[in-house]
Amino acid sequence: MIYVGIDVAKDKHDCFITNSDGKILSKSFTISNNREGFESLFHRIESVSDDVANVKVGLEPTGHYSYNLLGFLLDKGLPTYVINPLHTNLYRKSLSLRKTKTDKVDAHTIASMIMSDVNLKSYSDTSYHNEELKSLTRYRFDKVKERAKLKSSVSRLVCILFPELEKLVPTLHMASVYALLSEFPSASAVASTHLTRLSNLLSESSKGHYGKDTAVIFREAARNSIGSHMPAKSLELKHTIRLIQELTAEIDEIERAITSIMDSLHSPLLTIPGISYRMGAMILAEIGDFSRFNSADKILAYAGMSPSTYQSGQLNNCYSHMEKRGSKYLRYALYNATKYVCHWDETFAAYLEKKRSEGKHYNVALSHAAKKLVRLIYAMEKSGQPYSKAT
Repeated sequence: MIYVGIDVAKDKHDCFITNSDGKILSKSFTISNNREGFESLFHRIESVSDDVANVKVGLEPTGHYSYNLLGFLLDKGLPTYVINPLHTNLYRKSLSLRKTKTDKVDAHTIASMIMSDVNLKSYSDTSYHNEELKSLTRYRFDKVKERAKLKSSVSRLVCILFPELEKLVPTLHMASVYALLSEFPSASAVASTHLTRLSNLLSESSKGHYGKDTAVIFREAARNSIGSHMPAKSLELKHTIRLIQELTAEIDEIERAITSIMDSLHSPLLTIPGISYRMGAMILAEIGDFSRFNSADKILAYAGMSPSTYQSGQLNNCYSHMEKRGSKYLRYALYNATKYVCHWDETFAAYLEKKRSEGKHYNVALSHAAKKLVRLIYAMEKSGQPYSKAT
């Protein structure tokens, strides 16, 4: 068997080739991050093995830098292993007490890890093509986070310019309020506007929900407002609302793309009450190929939801904390999905209540429900059967 270790970087990749006898077939060499470099790597591999089935290639998922090389290796039919950098780091430290870390050493370490066969699963085409869904869900996550910050800015600016408005509406973040503030971004601007114009604006933007009566209330509150007249803040408010509206349109477009992919996957995950396209897509995207995991507990560990363990001599950790070392996106999706599942499904709701009755804090009880949900998802994805009743 031939083992190839690759340390991925932005402009170049360091490689190392050895065999199962520990014989070095190719000392550490560097290839450029382009088609020529990829082909030269493949030719080196071909020169030491006639059958790609006898080759194992390992690399770390170094952000987006590894994506193109990974696609090339899979297209060539090479069994490829994507190794967690934390795993690599711990393995390298176990080999030597010396603090030696270079790209060439890392390439050698990765090859040694594959040769040791430490329960590694090869990367599949399913995982590779799943990257599109992962990109979309993470892109949406970042966009929603960005929009949330802008919404906080709107609340801050309204508190300065027209603080009474917040008590007159269910929320500031609704179409009619944004339309009002986009045209009249201060209490003084609302107070001086014509009542007919204000009534028409509110009626159109709220689709008839607000009318003249609401316009009278808004204008009266504006005339008695303690809000400051600050043109600079008013301009900031208008621009912030415009950015929120642009982000909302982008998020809607992303969600349509996610829905399209999810519909093509026909995953039984969406049959679980409370799991929407958004959370379901993020869970599937982060887990990827379920065949990589031998059990649901491995998925929990991948999400960083396994309890940490420390025991030495007579010392045992009494309160084990969650590791939180895995995918933060998967952890976020599982927790949020669990909240909704516990709300919509009687079995999960009863399980959550049982854990609460045992004296556990809500977040701790929710983590137990999340683990139960992961086991259910794993069983459903393995069997392909839709949800019937949680057990």
